[in-house]
Amino acid sequence: MNENLKIKASIITIGDELLIGQTIDTNSAWIASSLNNIGITIQRRVAVGDEWDAIWKALEEEGSKSNIVLITGGLGPTSDDITKPLLCEYFGGKLVKNQDALNNVIEIFTKKLNRPLIERNLKQAEVPDNCIVIQNKRGTAPGMWFEKNGIIFVSMPGVPHEMKGMMEDYVIPALLKKFSIAPIQHRTLLTAGIGESFLAEKLIQFETSLPEHIKLAYLPNYGMVRLRLTDLKSNSQSILIDEHFELLKSTIQDYLVVDQDLSLQEVVAIKLMESGKTISIAESCTGGYISHLITQMAGSSQYFLGGVVSYSNEMKHDALNVPSEILKEFGAVSTQTVEMMAKGIRLLSKSDFGLATSGIMGPGGGTDTKPVGFVCVGFSSEHKTISTSFQFRFDRRRNIELTAINALDFLRKNLG
Repeated sequence: MNENLKIKASIITIGDELLIGQTIDTNSAWIASSLNNIGITIQRRVAVGDEWDAIWKALEEEGSKSNIVLITGGLGPTSDDITKPLLCEYFGGKLVKNQDALNNVIEIFTKKLNRPLIERNLKQAEVPDNCIVIQNKRGTAPGMWFEKNGIIFVSMPGVPHEMKGMMEDYVIPALLKKFSIAPIQHRTLLTAGIGESFLAEKLIQFETSLPEHIKLAYLPNYGMVRLRLTDLKSNSQSILIDEHFELLKSTIQDYLVVDQDLSLQEVVAIKLMESGKTISIAESCTGGYISHLITQMAGSSQYFLGGVVSYSNEMKHDALNVPSEILKEFGAVSTQTVEMMAKGIRLLSKSDFGLATSGIMGPGGGTDTKPVGFVCVGFSSEHKTISTSFQFRFDRRRNIELTAINALDFLRKNLG
């Protein structure tokens, strides 16, 4: 086992689709987070196309900077997938069929997919003879582990589900055996109701009091700001970062949502499960996006009873019993309407709480009194029905995302 105190890694993602924006590179973010959790520092993240010279150059450059180079993409069965033959030449090997990988391909095609095998599929089982083969339990392309001049190179499929399986089952455990790594200490909290610049002003004195090896990071996203303390001195005691984290919490107590690295929907889920209460949602401008966020959480069936996407006035009236007079006098985008929507969905689903949204997402539809980005959010329980409004200023997609996050925060505050 190597006794390196600081292990550095590079990530290379391969594929023309990444460079033209056709596919979003989620692999790098997931790998970086996973490595950071075990104390490995990410040196660089590089994306290259399906081009021989570009991939070769990336391997040489990253291998000169890092102890570990993780590669995803280019292992498919088509002509543009050149990673495997390139790695074979780069590491001076020759392609041979791996029996375990071949058995896996045959199993997938004949038993799981019930499809005929062609030679192109069988070539997926070919690997360089000088690598450690990482079997793919979630697909046909095996991964490959090489070592050159003391540097580890690991090639994995670009399919996120397959890559994650290899990382979790083999790569991370193997890296932990290979290196003696001290985990990086992080403490993260979530704030709401204050912008990044105003938060920074409040924390000037706190930041100046931090020791040199503890750093504060601001991570803003959709009207909320995560604050993360990181102890860069891997052999320091966690009690010191804990003391500073408690001071950080007390300094921004009025804006603190949760003192853990959780999403807002996770915070809402915890509150609902702990109370044994249920929620239902009526969405107009968000089109079901809030329900989507909530149902991404495992166990959401315990507290989420259902929702209605009531886009039209007729649907608001017929499904949610919003009075015609309310819609006529105040309009679909009004605090009066979202209060009736929240109450209507609560009564319809027999839930403890109801949440509702209505707004003008753009790019058209705004007026002088209700411009694009004007949003109303309603909440209803047995004891109260209330509402609030927001004014956003972005494009349609971001306005929808901001509405969802602020609606969840409004819900959180009223759950008690």
